[in-house]
Amino acid sequence: MKKLFDTDGKIFMGAQRNPNNCRVGLFGVPYDGTTSFRPGTRFGPAAIREVSQGLESYCPQLDRDLDDIAFADLGAVEIPFGAPQPVVDAVLNATQTVLALGLKPLMLGGEHSISSGAVAAVAAKHPDLVLLQLDAHADLRETWLGARHSHACAMRRCLDVLPSGDLLQLSIRSGTREEFLELRRSGRLITNAQTLETALIPWQDRPLYLTVDLDWFDPSVLPGTGTPEPGGYDWHDFADVVDVLKRHRLVGADVVELAPQLDSSGVSSVLAAKVCRSLLLLLGSDQPDAQ
Repeated sequence: MKKLFDTDGKIFMGAQRNPNNCRVGLFGVPYDGTTSFRPGTRFGPAAIREVSQGLESYCPQLDRDLDDIAFADLGAVEIPFGAPQPVVDAVLNATQTVLALGLKPLMLGGEHSISSGAVAAVAAKHPDLVLLQLDAHADLRETWLGARHSHACAMRRCLDVLPSGDLLQLSIRSGTREEFLELRRSGRLITNAQTLETALIPWQDRPLYLTVDLDWFDPSVLPGTGTPEPGGYDWHDFADVVDVLKRHRLVGADVVELAPQLDSSGVSSVLAAKVCRSLLLLLGSDQPDAQ
């Protein structure tokens, strides 16, 4: 793969390095170059892999086991230092490579600015792609601190590369007045999993990409993130989202904004790894569950 991926370091529990005969391709992007508050998300992918070894491979909620699916951990994307645009381009290239291997991509961040590269690649393969965002923040700024590819602009940049323009933003609780005005006028703001289920009914057969900014969770259960926002959600809320997603065509996902050094207990990393386990099992399944 011409050093597209660095394969040194830990591997996610149950994964293999060789992508042959796999369904899902997991890769990390250790980048936090536009972080505006507390840095450290560059350590997120390695921390998720490290603590994944302590999880069970079986998920009782989904009644599925990682041992029953073949998935590859391709390593960390080789990224340049400095400005975010070349990093987004590297993520685009990496995701295209994963798709060319016949795999569904699961990207571990890193900060949220990287998501537009992955979304662009998946949307090129699936032009009718629907994007679902779990996040504390709207991320709809055009620029932030002079950067178009700031993590505060993540969804604006995703909209730039999403041909369908179909974005749902679940339980956003922080943003500017202008961002919330746009959220409400556009109808993209979804309040809970039950509302999400209704919102997705017209798009039942459409491919879906999920981006999970871990600050969607409340700081009481996940303090290890760069921009914590009180008033968030717990594991049971995420499980409700998983119950909705298992009835849809999930074709790609990312999990971003874990800053593990900000949580000395390590619980934030464990929760992030468990989110990844659920997404691996959803991406690795044959068909959506029946309604």
